[in-house]
Amino acid sequence: MDKLPKIALPAIFILIVLVILISKSAITIGSGDAGVLYKTFGGGVVTDEPPMGEGFHIVAPWNKVFVYEVRQQEVFEKMQVLSSNGLEIKLDASAWFEPKREFLGKLHQEKGTEYIQRVLLPTIRSAARSVVGRYTPEQLYSSKRDAIQAEIYEETKKIVDGQYIQLNEVLVRDVTLPATIKEAIERKLKQEQESLEYKFRLVTAQKEAEKVTIEAQGKADANRILSASLNDKILQDKGIDATLELAKSPNSKVVIVGSGDSGLPLILGNN
Repeated sequence: MDKLPKIALPAIFILIVLVILISKSAITIGSGDAGVLYKTFGGGVVTDEPPMGEGFHIVAPWNKVFVYEVRQQEVFEKMQVLSSNGLEIKLDASAWFEPKREFLGKLHQEKGTEYIQRVLLPTIRSAARSVVGRYTPEQLYSSKRDAIQAEIYEETKKIVDGQYIQLNEVLVRDVTLPATIKEAIERKLKQEQESLEYKFRLVTAQKEAEKVTIEAQGKADANRILSASLNDKILQDKGIDATLELAKSPNSKVVIVGSGDSGLPLILGNN
């Protein structure tokens, strides 16, 4: 009985040490994350092996694991940039990105966990200033937003690709001009719209006038052809045909052939 405490105390001590070691060695990597292993006595950051995947892992208690989110993420940025004529433009943009999983060790070693603030955001700001500086406020306000968005994406992607970051999309969400410039642009656009509408009305009226002229010319030509085709003989024949039709009528009448003008028959009726 006296020996039991002497055996139990070391066992309890060893058990406690094991629990501490296991708790220090165990790590669980969540969904959408990956881990970069840092070996304290083995050369530092592991860059020549794939990162640690999701799930439960056991590592030596003297080593460390840095967890990164490797699914697509979104970052927002509000910027003040200058247009081609030096006016200050406010630009709201966001970027969809993810770290390149196969280079996660390199990313951690060279950029660290603050890679978004150190690399991505400064690159987006620089690209936005460069791109917006090529356009006038009128272009930024109206027709060039899609082009600006595409150019910012291309310039940003060109840089961050070499920094172990995969850029999926850049979205320009809002472009804010100075109030006076915005009002001037809106007035100009309204005037241009009114001018286009006036030109459309003029063209429509001109086409309608041409239509009426063509119709009138057609009627005149038809009448001229008809007049040219009529002569006294034709008229006389028509008159005789009409007289014969009238003579067939049951109403009492006297028909005197050849007694009218131009030799046409006269019809004398009782009524």
